[in-house]
Amino acid sequence: MRVLLYSALLIASCQSTFWSDDFTLVDVDSGIEPAPIIVFADAPPLTRQAAVELADALERICGQRPELIDGRPEPLPDRAVWVGFQPVVAELFPKVDFEFEHPEEFLIAAGENHLVIAGRDRWDPDHLVVDGVDEKITGRQQEYGTANAVYTFLQDYLNVRWFWPGKLGEDLPQQQSISYAPFENRDHPQIRARGGAFRFSALSVKGYGRSHAWSRRQRLQLGSLEIGGGHAFGDWWDRFYETQPELFALQPDGTRGTYPEPRNVKLCQSNEAVWRMWLADVEAQLEKDPNQRVFNASPNDGWYSGHCVCEECLAWDHPDGEPRTFRWDDHQEQRPALSDRHVTFANRLAELLEQKYPGRDYYVQMLAYGHSRPAPIEARPADNVIMVSVANFFGRTALVDRGSSWGTTHREQFQAWGELAPHVMWRPNTGSPAGWQQGLPDLSVQQTIADIKFAAENHCRGIYIDSVWEHWATQGPQYYVMAQLIWDPDQDGEAILDDYYQRAFGPAAGDVRAYYELVETARMDFVAEHGYGAGMYNFPLLYTDELLAEAREHLDRAAAEVEDVSGTYAERVEFVRAGLRYTELVLENIVAMESYWKKKDDALDANVRGNWEAIQRICEQHPYAVNWGPVRPSTSRMTSLHPDHPSPKWDPRMAEGFDRN
Repeated sequence: MRVLLYSALLIASCQSTFWSDDFTLVDVDSGIEPAPIIVFADAPPLTRQAAVELADALERICGQRPELIDGRPEPLPDRAVWVGFQPVVAELFPKVDFEFEHPEEFLIAAGENHLVIAGRDRWDPDHLVVDGVDEKITGRQQEYGTANAVYTFLQDYLNVRWFWPGKLGEDLPQQQSISYAPFENRDHPQIRARGGAFRFSALSVKGYGRSHAWSRRQRLQLGSLEIGGGHAFGDWWDRFYETQPELFALQPDGTRGTYPEPRNVKLCQSNEAVWRMWLADVEAQLEKDPNQRVFNASPNDGWYSGHCVCEECLAWDHPDGEPRTFRWDDHQEQRPALSDRHVTFANRLAELLEQKYPGRDYYVQMLAYGHSRPAPIEARPADNVIMVSVANFFGRTALVDRGSSWGTTHREQFQAWGELAPHVMWRPNTGSPAGWQQGLPDLSVQQTIADIKFAAENHCRGIYIDSVWEHWATQGPQYYVMAQLIWDPDQDGEAILDDYYQRAFGPAAGDVRAYYELVETARMDFVAEHGYGAGMYNFPLLYTDELLAEAREHLDRAAAEVEDVSGTYAERVEFVRAGLRYTELVLENIVAMESYWKKKDDALDANVRGNWEAIQRICEQHPYAVNWGPVRPSTSRMTSLHPDHPSPKWDPRMAEGFDRN
């Protein structure tokens, strides 16, 4: 998909073979009020909400609020913005095709007197309210083509920007006159599962997430495939072990389901009884939510341990698969990778799913994870199997899979899956190479631009990142470019960044950009020298006094450049400075606590507690700058950085950061 970031002026110059006169949305100086917004009757809640947000934005842009009308009005207005398809729209646009062939397809078209913003919408009116992760979803659709078309119109045709959540992150340029030469823009997104990219702000997810509205407006939240990033059989041991132990993986000692712990126990995937029980679970899920389309069959966690050694399961392994080290309770050995086995298992389930529910467009979800990260040798995923590649090259492009005996990188593994699977989803764990988990400016913007484009080139249909913690002052430019490219990977990443800095910071754009790029360059040099798992107590090697001083100089200059400029530029620079101050305080605590745990000291204790109080004040004053929830001193990410929260017993694997995958 290629949607350029047009301004209203550029759009007004478009030509068309359909109409000859411009469509005037509003002309305040000439006394032309905003055209009414007409949304189709009984529009689902989230689609109608998008129409309301369009009206809100126009009021802020031109100072006058357009009338919002539900359903076809009588008589028809002379001018109107039509949101969503209804039969009269086909009469007003007789040469426009409203048959949307592709998932999430949308179009935006202007004629002489009317403008239409519509897309492929799919919903079940009897199941608009469904259970979500943490709360009910009101207005759940299977496709939100029109809603996403509205947010596209706001960004690309009204020039609205949402740099980060909250009013400070919004930019709605004032325009007294808005008109468009006739045009038609039709497109559909390649990446259909987008909500998991900022998973804490996905639909119905509460807790750490603070960016729900931002995620929706960036066209991430309302996707058309609901693909999770987790494991499928965590409750099976409790449900079935006592009565059906044969469902579980045979261990070398002849027992079943005894290793590892119950929530990570593996199954005997070749056992047809497992297939039947899985299909029964699908039936139960459909009774609860008849519109679910993706059904997880991914093995439990603990990727190297407890896999089945029965003859039937072993026969599914290809002897030429990459040798990998497997572990059982008191035994380990090298065996071929599990990729062919897991694809075969997924295909068996997919065949049963299609037999039971023919033509329903249902999918089996299977993780390519741990010992199934390498692409299979012979097995090929069926058309109704979605392979979810846990390829951890987000922020870690050159990372080698630590389970690989061939030294293969995660990026290479993803590419191999993309070459053979009809549907691939990228599901990386982020690690914390330079403080990503701790909310520090662990930036890899240029690398991320390249990696998202790489994923798209390799047939990516969904992205789920574990995790983005929503620290907008320290990591905001990376979040913004991620969101833009996940919606449309064909965009120019540099153009997105140019627009971001200039629109958000005006005269201070150069120094704000220089600050972020200074830290990004230092970060990339740091990981090149120290790897992706240097550990938190090595962060002072990156965030040196010299680096932080140079960073302060850039932001001090930025503040001076907007000191006498009206608008929100100065507040936005102060927002970024809050992130730098947070970084300085965390680094002070890292240095102090490393000494404190060697020899406790009352002065260090008092200084660290004072820094934590200052951090909390920053989070309260700038709630989107740093997300307090994930960085509280009691959380696992900040363990040992407060006297009341000592580190657990040292384990050498702690140096690998927070990625155990």
